[in-house]
Amino acid sequence: MSAKPSTPPGDGPAEGPAGPAEPDRAAPDPGRRDGPRRDVPRRPRVGRRTWQAAAALVAVAGTVTAVVLATGAGDGSGRSGRDDARNAAASSSDGLPHTTIDVSTGGCGRGWTDPRPGTQVFDLHNTGINATEVYLSDPATGKFYAEVEGLAPGRTRPMLVDLGSGTYAFKCLAEDTDAVTGPPVKVPGNRPQGPATLPVTEHDVIPPTLAYQKWIGARIADLAEGTGALKADIDGGDLTAARRDWLSAHLVYERMGAAYGTFGDADAVINGIAARTPGAVRDPSFTGFHRIEYGLWHGASAASLRAPAARLDAAVRALGRTWAQERMDPADMGLRAHEIVENSEQFELTGRTDYGSGTNLATANANLDGTREILGLLGPLLAPRDPRLKELDAGLDRAQAHLKALDSNGTWTPLDELSRARREQIDADFGDLLEQLAAVAAIFDVRRTA
Repeated sequence: MSAKPSTPPGDGPAEGPAGPAEPDRAAPDPGRRDGPRRDVPRRPRVGRRTWQAAAALVAVAGTVTAVVLATGAGDGSGRSGRDDARNAAASSSDGLPHTTIDVSTGGCGRGWTDPRPGTQVFDLHNTGINATEVYLSDPATGKFYAEVEGLAPGRTRPMLVDLGSGTYAFKCLAEDTDAVTGPPVKVPGNRPQGPATLPVTEHDVIPPTLAYQKWIGARIADLAEGTGALKADIDGGDLTAARRDWLSAHLVYERMGAAYGTFGDADAVINGIAARTPGAVRDPSFTGFHRIEYGLWHGASAASLRAPAARLDAAVRALGRTWAQERMDPADMGLRAHEIVENSEQFELTGRTDYGSGTNLATANANLDGTREILGLLGPLLAPRDPRLKELDAGLDRAQAHLKALDSNGTWTPLDELSRARREQIDADFGDLLEQLAAVAAIFDVRRTA
């Protein structure tokens, strides 16, 4: 653990001698972070998939050349749009055979009269009265090859596919009505099929979500033990021990990334960061781990840290008392695995959460531990759906090996002391993980099946 201090712009220490100038890096952000992290405004999630479309090509279809996961702004569906994805699909389909397909409860799949293998476009036309999701599926197994979301009444949208030989059917899931599967259509020849995936339902992800909630409950107990030790160190005036126990307790919290959204206001109290304004580190609303970190690494006295340590410990224990009554959203589990790494890259690997300890790499490693926990619980559902799962495991191993090489018996190399080659290596590791975890998020985007 490094003792190299840093000072947010415009701020001296909470108490004690002035710290050195701020390193050349981005300053912390105010507010609350999306999903597992805490400190930027939460992105709206209307329409369920706003960024995973390209990754879903890998996760859903393999050799199918395109899966149109567009939601279509302004089409009357009430969902957020991905006009770029839709337009890209349309432009890439020039010169390909087109087939107009009826999308309605009474005529789902009607119009597919000349089945053929190869790359082609289905122009899905919603003749019904409700916005509709459409799958191109295997009628025998329920697995699907491509989908279009939120197709509004009267609208037409292309579905670009590369079909192998076999039997297919369109499945239409109009809002407020039961699913309808169209007639099976046999594509002739012996061209190999691309892989399909079985939709994940909310019922599927309830058991791993409950298991994760139970795991979080045990970690909150560990966290309370850690914050209790930190409080005792500060109450006893042993700031050397406090710096050691601060990191241990903080890393326990950083491994629980998928639960932060369920923690509600407690998350900001426990692990919030200061606004990017002069004097923000002295604002009474700046509390928790980072408030104590700032004091411990900027010469604050034990007496000045007793109240922040007591408030942190009380907030953790209050969270432990109420956690059994909280309910996580099963539909978020796959997305959280991606968000943990996304926010670690955005905040830890930029140093935007460093208040003096220089332990961002330790935090990033703990974040990857948290991602592994989610993936382990989702594993039985993920394994038959993601052909790249072994690559993802290898990517996590590689990233953590590179991080742990920068830990010398609990003393982590600060970000600003990394060589350029090391920095590029870690950035590449996290970029690779983000790409692969986007596919996981797409797989676990809960879908209707009935």
